[in-house]
Amino acid sequence: MKFIYLVLVSLLLLTCLHGKKDKVTLQSKVIEDTTPRVTGIGGIFFKSQDPQAARAWYGDNLGLAIHPWGSPFEFRNANRPEEINYLSWGPFTEDAENFEETDATFMINYRVQNLAGLLKNLKAKDIIVVNELKEYPHGKFAHILDLEGNKIELWEPNDAYLTSIGGATTK
Repeated sequence: MKFIYLVLVSLLLLTCLHGKKDKVTLQSKVIEDTTPRVTGIGGIFFKSQDPQAARAWYGDNLGLAIHPWGSPFEFRNANRPEEINYLSWGPFTEDAENFEETDATFMINYRVQNLAGLLKNLKAKDIIVVNELKEYPHGKFAHILDLEGNKIELWEPNDAYLTSIGGATTK
């Protein structure tokens, strides 16, 4: 009887250890993935007649943490929960440079991995790339037009930099 009990306990331990190994292997595959693609929403921006008043209204009435350029939303990376990520929200003036090349009143920013590779793939498909990759401390950016002429911002973020500068965030 003791022998059967030891065998069952051993099998249970091996199963648990094997399961942990699979999670580690799966997680490392996710971390090592550099496929050029969108990984999430990075921001939502819209034209406003009075961006300052709009920011104040959203802060006062909806509780957004407001900065001069909008509000940063903080969230955790699904594949690396210890990592803080950000989504940006903000109103822009109606003549803002960010909205050139489009008549749209909004712009969605997509978080991407491997922006250079994604731009190469999009150009190969004759997608209109509005501007080439630009690099800033908080990440790499480029803009494209979708099939309806909406300007899309692509952002390969540097979330560690954003975390280092601190400040209030909307959670």
